[in-house]
Amino acid sequence: MAAGVSTRALTRDTGTFVRSTPGSQSLERGLQLLRAFRRGVGVLTNAELADRTGLPRPTVSRLMRSLVDAGFLAYDGQQKGYRLTAACLSLALSYRSSQRALEKALPLMRAAAQGRLVNVGLAVADQLEMVYLDSVRLSRPGLLRRVCPGSRIPIAGTSLGCAFLAGMQQPARLALLAQLERKHGAAWPRLKRGVDAALQAIRKSGYCIAQWQAGMAAVAAPLHMPGGGLYALNVSFPSASPVLDDSIEAHAGLLLALADDIRKAWDSDTL
Repeated sequence: MAAGVSTRALTRDTGTFVRSTPGSQSLERGLQLLRAFRRGVGVLTNAELADRTGLPRPTVSRLMRSLVDAGFLAYDGQQKGYRLTAACLSLALSYRSSQRALEKALPLMRAAAQGRLVNVGLAVADQLEMVYLDSVRLSRPGLLRRVCPGSRIPIAGTSLGCAFLAGMQQPARLALLAQLERKHGAAWPRLKRGVDAALQAIRKSGYCIAQWQAGMAAVAAPLHMPGGGLYALNVSFPSASPVLDDSIEAHAGLLLALADDIRKAWDSDTL
């Protein structure tokens, strides 16, 4: 860090949180354990938590004691594991209620989905995954009903992930790409080709396309809000492979129009 330059100024100028004071490794590991609980996972044992996080069993045991004492986890004696408590739900609801941008976006997303019977999603990155903040799914009854606020998908290989990468400032994007390379290892060169193609598509046309799941295609675009927040918006729809050009153009037009409407709604109010 350059002499005389405050970390707050660096945070403002780079868009990346910077502080000179060291963080707490114990706290980071404890939060890593909480992240191991995902949708569909009710109870996890010490062994399962160690396997999911890569932390040593003694460390897991010590930190789980602290998380239970703090009220974020409860021990299930019958299943001999830990489950989340209502304290975590309160945090989620607090986050959700503080996001006024979502209140503006959701009615517009719902109208677009109903008008064309497509799926519309809004997501943000969390470490190496995208997390859905809202999802309106009307493309096909009963299809992918698991996707809801809080659902996670990979960054690499998905339209939402690539759109978010495209919207990032370059230093932060390069740092995230380096983390993705370490995570995916030998699979990264193939994934990187798809990411590069998506980034180039967004620079050229404002959107990218991906077929992450069989029978479904998605177009996505980055979405910046006033004040510098970054989201990714997508429209997904049933499609055979390869996706036909006219189908791409029709759904891309819907996506870009929706993104413009959301930006106007955000600009019309101080969020």
